[in-house]
Amino acid sequence: MTPEEVGARLVALLAPVEATPSVSGGQRFARATVDVPPATWSEALRTARDDDELACDFFDWLSAVDELAEGFDVVAHLWSTRLRHGVLLRTRVPRDAPTVPSVVDVYPGAAWHERETHEMFGIGFTGHGELRPLLLPPEFEGHPLRKEFVLASRVAKPWPGAKEPGESEAGGGRRPIRPPGVPAPGEWGSTPTPAGAGGVGEGPRGGTPARPAGERPARPAPGARPARTPRPAGTADGPAGSARPDPVADPPAADGTDDDGGTR
Repeated sequence: MTPEEVGARLVALLAPVEATPSVSGGQRFARATVDVPPATWSEALRTARDDDELACDFFDWLSAVDELAEGFDVVAHLWSTRLRHGVLLRTRVPRDAPTVPSVVDVYPGAAWHERETHEMFGIGFTGHGELRPLLLPPEFEGHPLRKEFVLASRVAKPWPGAKEPGESEAGGGRRPIRPPGVPAPGEWGSTPTPAGAGGVGEGPRGGTPARPAGERPARPAPGARPARTPRPAGTADGPAGSARPDPVADPPAADGTDDDGGTR
């Protein structure tokens, strides 16, 4: 079956539920994608497994996507080992109450994936029964894959040095590049703002110096460099410059004198 046929088949089996079929990108690796309401989530996966024309007997993976104000997309990929086609099922849950029925009774292999998605996104799976921490320590607070989660490692460590030698004593430094959602230096955590790290619109400058001034030599002032030693006359850069005699020059006279009367 083509991806279009797989999607149309699943939508027809779920009727009168409003399900929307589409096809993912990937050219020859494209997959049928079917969006279903959260209440039909478990039924949609069961239908894809039990229907003879779909026969999606292999549970591949389950995860989520943070769509910010629009909520979370819970996504599962199923595969038919006999018919060699797959289907991507997707449902959207609201941000203020992200809950969807568990599919562990349909695919037992989904237990690990639901635990990870619950831990990383804070999405509840009704009926799972054992949403224990999987990858993070029990005392960890927050959900790291939510887009509003602060990446502490990006802001807890100050910039290690100055941009140029001698710049530390002037207080200048490189402006840190922050990904979306990460607060400016000094606005989060207990680490003070490094000197020069608060660029335009990023809070006050000052705090702990980026590096002591004595560690790097100061750059020479303009015009303070020593003049270059002039090259000897008759030399040039490159292979052409050499001290060998000119092969076409006149040979010395037989009496040992030059043309101007001098002796050699």
